[in-house]
Amino acid sequence: MYRSKGKRVLDILLAAMGLITSLPFFVVLLPVLWVHFRGNPFFVQARPGLNARLFTILKLRTMHGDGRPATGLGKLLRKASIDELPQFWNVLLGDMSIVGPRPLLQEYLPLYNAEQRLRHTVKPGMTGLAQINGKNRLTWDEKFEFDVHYVDNLSLSLDIRIIFETAAGFLLIKETAGSVGDVTPFKGNAAC
Repeated sequence: MYRSKGKRVLDILLAAMGLITSLPFFVVLLPVLWVHFRGNPFFVQARPGLNARLFTILKLRTMHGDGRPATGLGKLLRKASIDELPQFWNVLLGDMSIVGPRPLLQEYLPLYNAEQRLRHTVKPGMTGLAQINGKNRLTWDEKFEFDVHYVDNLSLSLDIRIIFETAAGFLLIKETAGSVGDVTPFKGNAAC
């Protein structure tokens, strides 16, 4: 069944390739971010994953630890979704998938209705249907509609379509590549 074995094999292959091809970014960016942010170049945070179990998501740091807004460098990394590259490691660990609903903040869990909770019946993804269909231009409800549609229609062909559309968006530096920011139910167009 694709939901388990086939999807995991695809995840491992793509995550391994992603980490290998990302290596030049890490070699250049990690020392730059270490100096720029005066310390750890990584951002880590607990997010709910499969069955709403918490896991530690890994990103490149784009903001100062004291909550100051993203710097010019941080904004560039976010726009190009380069800050998401460490999540290939989350995929290899099995906490995430290449494709699935984006992992949101744990404080949003009580706000989901029964249908929206279906997003936690699959692993969260680096990219998903919401990311290729408007990402930050979508409302909270629209993003969840895409998440539930993905869960209801999970298949190899759908994952491949999402992967190719994400790659096309990334290559064009459009706002379609799967960035993980924080969707908020109170501001319909916040990042996801």
